[in-house]
Amino acid sequence: MAGKSHKSHKTTSGKPARPGKSGKPNEHDGYRGNGQAGDALPGGRTRSAEDAPSATAKVPTRVYEKELARLEVEMVKLQEWVRASKLKVVVLFEGRDAAGKGGAIQRITESLNPRFARVVALGTPTEREKTQWYFQRYVAHLPAAGEIVLFDRSWYNRAGVEHVMGFCTDEEYQDFLRTAPEFERMLVRSGTTVIKYWFSVSDTEQERRFASRLADPTRRWKLSPMDLESRARWEDYSKAKDAMFAATDMAEAPWWVVEAEVKKRARLNIIHHLLSQFPYEDLTPPAQDLPPRPPISRDYIRPPKSNQHIIPDVIP
Repeated sequence: MAGKSHKSHKTTSGKPARPGKSGKPNEHDGYRGNGQAGDALPGGRTRSAEDAPSATAKVPTRVYEKELARLEVEMVKLQEWVRASKLKVVVLFEGRDAAGKGGAIQRITESLNPRFARVVALGTPTEREKTQWYFQRYVAHLPAAGEIVLFDRSWYNRAGVEHVMGFCTDEEYQDFLRTAPEFERMLVRSGTTVIKYWFSVSDTEQERRFASRLADPTRRWKLSPMDLESRARWEDYSKAKDAMFAATDMAEAPWWVVEAEVKKRARLNIIHHLLSQFPYEDLTPPAQDLPPRPPISRDYIRPPKSNQHIIPDVIP
């Protein structure tokens, strides 16, 4: 399955337009309301694609599982091709809290060799890291030849949560918007492919997912105090995302918007899109015949099992 290269959409000023669903320019993202995308708001604004997402049809479980299984095979082919071609691939996952980034990453990497495909999810910077060049702690995790690295949130924290929550100064924020495109162009010039995804979800669906996490003890850890604070700053985050897109969407590394209102649909769509970014070939190693096991030496006597610590069999 060979992919086709994309073309960046341009505005009349010659700058790349902000991408939306299917790579098309996106409507203003983040204003509340129950109307359809494109409805007029005071001041000439339009309603967000997040408020009226188009990819809302449920995916039957049987269809989802069959297509996911097929795509997992394709992802293995892609990984083998990346290894053979000695490519360096960086994939960034950004978006609203509870938009489904982690679940998509899990499905993408489920069948991949973890030695050559890894997930980076950095925590709060240490006091020492706070004194470093902002991009320094991310550089340490960039791929070597033949590797794919997926960032579950990335250096764009500065354009989002750090800016909105006041964790950085306005000077640091403005410097990031100027510096990030040059940083990514350096990566591209060095032979690194940079793919950036933004997961878009409506405030209504986000609220539903928050409530679901609170009700499930096994998923409650996913809801941090910062996530709860973000509920009160929906429009602030929307404005920050708009500014981020305007400053950092570029031909070398455009933003791709994933409509994530339906998790299963978003997962299949993003894997399809990721595969389409590479003209990969099927380099999966052929199946080998298992040779017969050699006979056990008569001189070898296994120690008694009673000498070993065996975990109890508690399953009825």
